[in-house]
Amino acid sequence: MESYKQEFIEFMVESKVLKFGEFTLKSGRKSPFFMNAGAYVTGTQLRKLGEYYAKAIHDNYGLDFDVLFGPAYKGIPLTVATTMAISELYGKDIRYCSNRKEVKDHGDTGILLGSKLQDGDRVVIIEDVTTSGKSIEETFPILKSQANVEVKGLMVSLNRMEVGKGGEKCALDEIKDLYGFDTAAIVTMEEVVECLYNKECNGEVVIDDTLKAAIDAYYEQYGAR
Repeated sequence: MESYKQEFIEFMVESKVLKFGEFTLKSGRKSPFFMNAGAYVTGTQLRKLGEYYAKAIHDNYGLDFDVLFGPAYKGIPLTVATTMAISELYGKDIRYCSNRKEVKDHGDTGILLGSKLQDGDRVVIIEDVTTSGKSIEETFPILKSQANVEVKGLMVSLNRMEVGKGGEKCALDEIKDLYGFDTAAIVTMEEVVECLYNKECNGEVVIDDTLKAAIDAYYEQYGAR
């Protein structure tokens, strides 16, 4: 496992973004873990988060693209932090773009904020986590309606590795099949368990035998094939 992945996993735990226990998800599933990217609230956290995304995007897609697009609302700070990190780490200026939930009809009008999209732009989409692909379902048509762009891929922070709407593949694989662009995550839940099981993080064991058994049982029921 690359060192930045291990650092990122510990960073999620330290930032209280990735929690373990018993949680009811929007889908109704009872999950032994929960991720909330809204818990990244400080400048230091956002700077680090942008760096992890930048490294993962560089590793998976290179830097041969023009625009980083983040679906509203959580995608907005992700795009800003990551474009800044790409500039700092790799000396490449990438434009950032996000959608608005409502079309603005005065001043800076339109459905987009940040950079406008142009024909021929190569776009990487960035999100926190994808469990059903609903946000892509909403934003992909917006992207394509604004300009003739090429979507190079989607980057999320965590691949939960559980079945999506189709009931067999994980949401990231469903998106890849449906829209035809690549998908990737900074880390997978498999890597999270590998990193944290019976190992100390911040002076305590985060995933002990009991929690590991609960995670295994969850994937027996909901794990993607």
